[in-house]
Amino acid sequence: MIFGEIFRLALASLSANKLRSVLTMLGITVGVFSVIGVMTCITALRDNIESGLNVLGANSFQISKFPAINFSDPRTRFRNRRDISYAQAARFKELMRDTAEVSLQLRWGGRRVVYLDRRTNPNVRLVGADENFMTSRNFELAAGRNIQADDVEFGRAVVILGHDIANKLFVNEESLGKTVRVDGTSYTVIGVMAPKGTSFGDNQDTQAVTTITQYLEIYGSAYRSIGVNVQARNQESLAETQDAAVGAMRLVRGLAPEYPNDFEVFSNESLIEAFNKIAGIVALGSFAISAIALLASGVGVMNIMLVSVTERTKEIGIRKSIGATKRNILMQFLIEAVVLSLAGGLAGVLAGVIGGNVAASLMNVSAIFPWGWAVAGLLVCSGIGVGFGFYPAWKAASLDPIEALRYE
Repeated sequence: MIFGEIFRLALASLSANKLRSVLTMLGITVGVFSVIGVMTCITALRDNIESGLNVLGANSFQISKFPAINFSDPRTRFRNRRDISYAQAARFKELMRDTAEVSLQLRWGGRRVVYLDRRTNPNVRLVGADENFMTSRNFELAAGRNIQADDVEFGRAVVILGHDIANKLFVNEESLGKTVRVDGTSYTVIGVMAPKGTSFGDNQDTQAVTTITQYLEIYGSAYRSIGVNVQARNQESLAETQDAAVGAMRLVRGLAPEYPNDFEVFSNESLIEAFNKIAGIVALGSFAISAIALLASGVGVMNIMLVSVTERTKEIGIRKSIGATKRNILMQFLIEAVVLSLAGGLAGVLAGVIGGNVAASLMNVSAIFPWGWAVAGLLVCSGIGVGFGFYPAWKAASLDPIEALRYE
């Protein structure tokens, strides 16, 4: 018998028992879906994080009161730390002046910017920053000028608007020099940022940047910890700069040599490393669930194939009596098992890719198709079909044709 004929007979046998075949496929679908869905979401997030880390600036790291990623209770470990005050941050910036470029910032979301009778949605993040903020965060100006050192020194009420804010408030109108209000405080627009889009699910074009001294003047310094961004001169000096920054921060914080750091230092690489650790734990759990589901599904495949052999014993005897070889019978039942497994696996891959990308889209992450994981999932399903289908296929191929013809 030619392979095409064997394949056609295998498909005809599966289609004759549609409900049984679908129920068997369902277990494989669930097992593959759990892995593909999780890994699609994780891969999409990882790609977005790696491409979006330019928001932190090249060769840079951050110093803050709280860690960037934290799953412990902040009230017991981090919240009781002293805030990084503006005086400490300014002193740190002075100490690092010859070593790196330091940017200081505070931020508060949920603000609304008002111009005349126009107003934005309450989704604006007001940032209090210094003259280095734009370069440290890789922002570019579409119009106007940057905040300058004397603006910070004198606490001037100036503001640089994000692209979306300017488009919302100034339709066919020049924004520079106009006065806008945030929380009742008036600011003079000195610049508009070039569009940057979304990073980590956060719209970078809905920021309004004013001087950090003006920010503290309006909102006060109580319960506010300054975020510090340090940008090394080049990649080669990054580790040395980080060591110097830790020493400088310990100095301005007045920490004795035996005391641990009461601040966090994290870089682009450490954020990726932390995410990969979390992703690894999630993937391990997903693999465990999938392995159990696929093992149960494999047993189901074997069971349905044994039932099929029993039901078709007389058919096997007839086929052998008219010339079908042991190899033909073995191949037919193996193909049935593999097709059954691959169909379930393909459904699981499609459901997993769709589900994973839906979950990623809820976090404003671009959709992807994980070709590697999809191919791996289908290969595993093929292995399940061969591994769990071999015994029933061998049993069918080994039947004595005379005894098989007598079977009722």
